[in-house]
Amino acid sequence: MNTTSSTIIGGPHGRSDARAATMKAIVQQAYGSADVLRESEVATPVITADEVLISVRAASVNHADWVYTSGRPLIARLAFGLGKPKQVIRGKDVAGVVASVGANVTRFRVGDEVYAELEAGTFAEFAVAAEKLLAHKPANLTFEQAATVPLAARTALQGLRDGGKLRPGQKVLINGASGGVGTFAVQIAASMGAEVTAVSSGRNAALVRTLGAANVIDYGREDFTASGRQYDVILDLIGNHSLGKLRRVLTRTGTLVLSSGTGGRIIGPMGRIMRALLMSPFVSQNLRTFTPSVGSESLDQLRDLIESGVVTPAIDRTYPLSQVPEAIRYFAEEHASGKIVITVAQ
Repeated sequence: MNTTSSTIIGGPHGRSDARAATMKAIVQQAYGSADVLRESEVATPVITADEVLISVRAASVNHADWVYTSGRPLIARLAFGLGKPKQVIRGKDVAGVVASVGANVTRFRVGDEVYAELEAGTFAEFAVAAEKLLAHKPANLTFEQAATVPLAARTALQGLRDGGKLRPGQKVLINGASGGVGTFAVQIAASMGAEVTAVSSGRNAALVRTLGAANVIDYGREDFTASGRQYDVILDLIGNHSLGKLRRVLTRTGTLVLSSGTGGRIIGPMGRIMRALLMSPFVSQNLRTFTPSVGSESLDQLRDLIESGVVTPAIDRTYPLSQVPEAIRYFAEEHASGKIVITVAQ
């Protein structure tokens, strides 16, 4: 994407439109705490022939944003930039309105309401998306609600369906059920006909029950790995138990799906994930992660679930664009119940 200040030119379904040469965005020039994030005026991006310019209405905070901000685990810097971030504008999820389309774009027109998961750049007044990453926003959601969906709901859907091979009637445990991914995972698992056990704090028990959990375990009062109960599928979003303890509460041929979680400062959760993958061929249980598929197909599938009333976003709190540092700080230091949303005034 070219970020030189200039007029944004629409494609055959767009329009020639002289917009402001600069925009407000949250930028990062170094790794560290949320204090490294600053609101700045930067050049408004200019699209290529295969891209769409989005007038951002809302974005949301994900674990990936904190990893990008902090530069931890250190292995992440191999992709993000060794000394400082290669991409300086934070944010991955976006919901907004198509402002301009490139000459080769056929699926979208100016004025369409859209949502997407991008590599970066959504904590800003405008963001650029390749057409293949973009989907039409669910009609029954606000922009704020829609912005919570792309990364978190996609992770939940693919983790359960592709990683866990979840089937109707199976018992599934979701560790981290009240977080951004977890709140979607509870609903999606229930919609797939599974009996859902949600692990959350006691204060979030009512929330996860309303989302479809048949059973709730308060991690502050009970260690689910010592309960004696077994599950066909475990979706582990936290990484706070050893592989041995998790295997103990899996059925003999059950499936453990590892997604993100904690770990050391150098390789983070990757060490645990690699141990699981190396162990899996030698045990009767399936220990796996899943390969994420980013793009419009998953977003279209999620839109169908949302518009049918099966899935509804859970939002903890909302911040304006100027308060992204506070939102990231809250995410890193507190246990959010659902998603944190960033609103962008236009």
